[in-house]
Order: sequence, then structure tokens, then C-alpha cells
Amino acid sequence: MRVTTDFWVSALIRRVFSGGGFAAVLRKGAAEAGAVFVILRDRLGQTRLFGPAPQTSYDEAKPQDRLLVELDVQLSEEKATARLERETRFDPDIWVVEIEADAGRLEDLLPIETP
Repeated sequence: MRVTTDFWVSALIRRVFSGGGFAAVLRKGAAEAGAVFVILRDRLGQTRLFGPAPQTSYDEAKPQDRLLVELDVQLSEEKATARLERETRFDPDIWVVEIEADAGRLEDLLPIETP
């Protein structure tokens, strides 16, 4: 059974704060099953955008996992906002979480699927 998006985002934010980072929900989507997009800012100001992994990335033995893929690296604020606006027009139930943390802790914070 897959946990709700609301619960998953809450756990993510707690993990970020416990590691000395900062996290905020910029957009709250559907509590049960909204897709999650994460904006990661490091201490140098670089921005990375992560979004839901394609269905082909999921392991058949663990379909309940929630995986993310990196969508863009070193985005400007305008490009990140434009990309998320397009995603919102496509699916108004998305969540957007912004995280400021060390890039070295990324694997501890997010379940990332590398292509």
C-alpha cells in the first residue's frame, strides 16, 4: 500500500529539517495521490528540479515506491517557475516542495531514479 502524498511530503520535510536544511511546501496538491515536484537549492544558489519518474522506472515488486527523476539542472528562477506552471496546467493536483540542503545529502532525502 502506498502512503498518501500528504504523509510522504510531511516525512520529507522532517528529514530535511533533521539534517539541518530548510524545506517548504510551495503548492499543496491532492492529499491522497498528487504528483510531487521538488526544487532543490544548494548553499551556492544552484537550482535543480525533480519530478515523478516514468512508470517504466518502477520495480514490479515495489509498485508503491515514489521515485523522482532530475528534470533540469541549474535552472533560473524564471525557467523553474515556467516549467511548474506548465505542469500545473496539465495536472492541477501537483505538489511543489522547495528544499535548501547540501547536495551531498540528496540520496538521503529523495528517492531518485537515475536514467
